Amino acid sequence: MGELKKLVEEGKIKYIGLSEASASTIRRAHVVHPITAIQLEWSLWTRDVEEEIVPTCRELGIGIVAYSPLGRGFLSSGPKMVENLTEQDDRKFFPRFQQENLEQNAWIFDRINEMALKKGCTPSQLSLAWVQHQGVDVCPIPGTTKVENLQQNIGALSVKLTPEEMSELESLIPADSVMGGRYPSLMGSTWENSDTPLPSSWKAE
Repeated sequence: MGELKKLVEEGKIKYIGLSEASASTIRRAHVVHPITAIQLEWSLWTRDVEEEIVPTCRELGIGIVAYSPLGRGFLSSGPKMVENLTEQDDRKFFPRFQQENLEQNAWIFDRINEMALKKGCTPSQLSLAWVQHQGVDVCPIPGTTKVENLQQNIGALSVKLTPEEMSELESLIPADSVMGGRYPSLMGSTWENSDTPLPSSWKAE
């Protein structure tokens, strides 16, 4: 953070952001130089950030960039999405997409699909709208590789959710009800295992 602060002061960069940082790391970094945005995974089936990370960002006035707001495709197509993954697609190795967990997570998509039908939109539009409705400080960034997906995502802007509908969605899919972790143990890190050591523990080489 000290080096990034220097770059800001030198006019080489304008803002500083972090990805998948723990609350304590965010606070320590923010003391060195204001953090503009925190990138984190946030969707209807990844809500662990709501307990500590999101409140920390809002306390400090930090924007939130929500990646994978469509559950890496699951909230758009449901379990059948796995059938179209290539051998090079990392999602094939994610715990949530393993057959035993996928079968148990299928009900999540079913419930979203049911509510989407009532709203007259697609499951992906409903899921994306839920993230968009989290606040003006939240900017979802859905992965988009096809024009039709881009059009779907733009359509989500027209989906309006009342506070009651937001609560209904959240009650349909409790935060701790998803089977399987976000990443395999040796692939990728999340805010839960990316905390930086305290300066007092550093040892000079």
